[in-house]
Amino acid sequence: MGKELIARAIHDRSTRRDRSFLKLNCAAIPIGLLESELFGHERGAFTGAVARKVGRFEAANQATLFLDEVGDIPRELQPKLLRVLQDGEFERLGSIQTQRANVRLIAATNKDLAEFVAQNQLRRDLYYRLNVFPMPVPPLRDRSGDIPLLVTHFVRIYPERMHKQIEWIPTEVMEALVGHSWPGNIRELQNFIERSVILTDGKTPRPPLGGLRQTAEIDSLKPVKLEEPERQHICKTLEHLHWVISGPRGAALRLGLKRSTLYARMQKLGILPGPQPAFGNKSLHAPFSV
Repeated sequence: MGKELIARAIHDRSTRRDRSFLKLNCAAIPIGLLESELFGHERGAFTGAVARKVGRFEAANQATLFLDEVGDIPRELQPKLLRVLQDGEFERLGSIQTQRANVRLIAATNKDLAEFVAQNQLRRDLYYRLNVFPMPVPPLRDRSGDIPLLVTHFVRIYPERMHKQIEWIPTEVMEALVGHSWPGNIRELQNFIERSVILTDGKTPRPPLGGLRQTAEIDSLKPVKLEEPERQHICKTLEHLHWVISGPRGAALRLGLKRSTLYARMQKLGILPGPQPAFGNKSLHAPFSV
């Protein structure tokens, strides 16, 4: 939801704002139909294609196209996407006639596209085309200052829809909302406010704060990635041995690893040679946009 709001804001402030804003969730379309959704098809191109269909790129000519979950586009379809991004050309499925489109593409993903490149799931040249102007969107828990503004916004919307009137939000309620981690981000907050308005009889909201505590408890039980304890263990060992890696007093011997193996593990886990905190910050995997 937040990604689409940002994409719409970019469109609304561009020279294409008077034209259409089209969107497509690549993860929600079956792989066999995704090419048709993106580039269209001719009548008879496949079983069930009873009429010509215009794809999203063709429909978004001179406009804006927002592709959500772009990391889910299959490898075999990526060359066609790369071509339309580089040259503005494509063919409908089942056609040999080249179509042209001038499209502003905004692509988003919650996955690590660089890791996809390393795993050969994403073409390197397509990655660079998508990564022209990346815009990280941190999760809601990392921008708690936005929560009061969002709560105020949603409290205006839902009471009006339900013919209710809410005049103020108690301080303790707002503090509880700001203090929650919101693992479901803005959509979770929006749904919670809607549920709170449904439960409200008077002019003061009655949010089910017990549900927030239950969500926090469930979220705390999520499994930790195996790589993080390994990273912490290696960092602690290195710090204890003053970052000596090889030799009889080195970390490799203490960990029971070959020196080359330890170097490889350090590189994979993002441990730089030299002192650093054992509990380093992780990088956010944020949307990429063009």
